[in-house]
Amino acid sequence: MTSSGMTTVPVLEAAGVSKIYEGQAVVKEVDLTVGRGEVKAIIGPSGSGKSTFLRCLALLEASDEGQIRLEGEPIGEIRGRIAFTRERQLARERANIGMVFQRFNLFPHLTAEGNVQTALVTVRGLSRHEARERADEMLARVGLAERAHAYPSELSGGQQQRVAIARALVMEPKVMLFDEPTSALDPELVREVLDVIEELAKAGMTMIVVTHELDFARGIASEMVMMDQGLVIERATPDRFFGSPKHSRTRQFLDHME
Repeated sequence: MTSSGMTTVPVLEAAGVSKIYEGQAVVKEVDLTVGRGEVKAIIGPSGSGKSTFLRCLALLEASDEGQIRLEGEPIGEIRGRIAFTRERQLARERANIGMVFQRFNLFPHLTAEGNVQTALVTVRGLSRHEARERADEMLARVGLAERAHAYPSELSGGQQQRVAIARALVMEPKVMLFDEPTSALDPELVREVLDVIEELAKAGMTMIVVTHELDFARGIASEMVMMDQGLVIERATPDRFFGSPKHSRTRQFLDHME
């Protein structure tokens, strides 16, 4: 509630979201709300539906049931429209949701600067000069100002992931989604990526982070969310989640991870 007593609309909300593959529900009626400046950390075993759920939120997968709302407005609801209109609407809606993947998905033929500025030109309609300036500012924010003209093949995995973060951030999204952002990195490169995400959390960025880095999640999350077999089975503040989890599957998973 706000000080005036009015209800604050969540930045991003999933209401009963399900995803079905070949007759099998891999995400089952998941509800999740993320308020402005909140960080939700989602954990769970492999195959529990975490990444699929995140892709539904990012409108990269069409959910089969439920609704996704951005600042109270339904998004991704485009059934029955012609393909051109559908893709144009999706592109506009996706631009408000930043997504960082396990793999960096950078264009190999573009420099770091080129990767970050491309969507500013093609989606936002900025001039190449303005897009380049914004890209350089964002690369500096993630500590890569001196690598702006390097190609992905010339960057370490941690540097490539930071370029991917800059590429998402430069669009000024309303919420950032991270799907296991360190899982493809060598152990010595993990920290540099986590540091960037921690700085975003401190700056008030609204985020959902799927991660297996439990200490990291505990340090940045407003709420921990446990998924198993497509379901959210537990959610709580980090202190209660790690200190006294209620669900036996959560306790089992945490014991295994430790």
